[in-house]
Amino acid sequence: MTPSPRPTRTALVAGATGLVGREILRGLLADDSVAAVHVLARRPLGLQHAKLTAHVVDFAALPALPAVDETYLALGTTIKVAGSQSAFRAVDFDANLAVAKAARAAGAKRLGLVSAMGADARSSIFYNRVKGELEAALAQLGYETVAIARPSFLAGDRESLGQPVRGGEKLALRVSQWLRPVIPANLRSIAAQDVAAALLREVPRASGTKVMLSGAMQAP
Repeated sequence: MTPSPRPTRTALVAGATGLVGREILRGLLADDSVAAVHVLARRPLGLQHAKLTAHVVDFAALPALPAVDETYLALGTTIKVAGSQSAFRAVDFDANLAVAKAARAAGAKRLGLVSAMGADARSSIFYNRVKGELEAALAQLGYETVAIARPSFLAGDRESLGQPVRGGEKLALRVSQWLRPVIPANLRSIAAQDVAAALLREVPRASGTKVMLSGAMQAP
């Protein structure tokens, strides 16, 4: 019997306590080709695994990071939760970009980002503009691969993560489910695990910048 290949990949995840980040972390820990996973978080994860090393950090003042091959960015909030546009930008733009820069300095060559449908640096909508500006900034850091997921409304159990249930998003998800057969694929709600699966598939193998729209990430 041929022995399994020795695990060689080392990954970094920022935002592992969110809907998509949680699924990315699960996938990496279950992947036999991954030797180690580092997680950056504001507070202890409460999770233990032989491959996992959790780092409690201040994203505004990151320390030097351990050597990694791949980086997954899933940090995000809402303006309502953050309290202001500037506080929102500090998370969705500043913190993600800081991690990407620090990981690149630590040797990372491949990057995966959880962005959003409608991301556009020239958008008149603040949320979409910040997402687009982040995508543009990441493209300038010298990564060999930048895989960008632009999901529609995310379906998942926020309450189990201790996250506030977003009223408008909950209604949009219900409408999307009812009208799913007639809604264009890119506008349908999408399961968080489908977004994570798309990034876990493309980050190790894609070349250059790859943007994945919501419809292309939907499970069959």
